[in-house]
Amino acid sequence: MFKINFYKLNTIEDNKLLFAVIMTRFNGQWLYVRHRDRNTWEIPGGHREENENINDTASRELFEETGATKFRLTPICVYSVERDETIDYTESFGQLFYSEVEELDNLLHFEISEIKLFDDIPDNLTYPLIQPFLHKKVLDILKDI
Repeated sequence: MFKINFYKLNTIEDNKLLFAVIMTRFNGQWLYVRHRDRNTWEIPGGHREENENINDTASRELFEETGATKFRLTPICVYSVERDETIDYTESFGQLFYSEVEELDNLLHFEISEIKLFDDIPDNLTYPLIQPFLHKKVLDILKDI
């Protein structure tokens, strides 16, 4: 069972933020990536490296997964995913970002085999119980900006 919680920026201790996820737009469309080991679509993002600032994580992951070379990155919120593992209750935290990409490198880097632009969230998601909530949160925030 999954539960998604949203928190205002800077309300969760920085060292608890384990990953960055970046809802990304390019040429007016949402950019999703496909990992080389999967046939599903996901939001660019990944785990924070040791001693790395979470904003640097977002920038690094955005470049590694999409080839984005020129972009604006906006922190949106902190979120957590609660998993009820029956015996062990776990809650992991990440930071959600929004990015508008102006330029993409033509080469795919690291573990990503394909990037694709969508008008809306794709149907075939890697994390269908999580990603729609992140997508909606970004859309809600963008309406208020």
